[in-house]
Amino acid sequence: MSKNRILHHPVLGYLQDRSEITFTFNKQLVVAYEGETIAAALLANGIRTLRYHEETGSPRGIYCNIGHCFECRVSIDGENGVRSCLTLVKEGCHVTGGEPLPTPLKKKVTGNE
Repeated sequence: MSKNRILHHPVLGYLQDRSEITFTFNKQLVVAYEGETIAAALLANGIRTLRYHEETGSPRGIYCNIGHCFECRVSIDGENGVRSCLTLVKEGCHVTGGEPLPTPLKKKVTGNE
């Protein structure tokens, strides 16, 4: 059990009442609990950097945690650009981050311009 988890929440109840599940993040085994988002599980396991900025390379992690900012984008089972703060953990899923993801802000230079 991670020391970063809230074990009892006045509204959500006791964490021990939920099933423990596992998934991988960048090939590292991570323990989560049923009903937890990927972002919450990663944070509870001490993982703060989820990806790197596409243009500057600066580390990115959880920012708003309500799905507005897109800073927590990861790849889940091969699907790129998924917001980890809105996505519930599934047993055995493979999450990857840290690699630059496609961005609509970059303009491709083709040489025909």
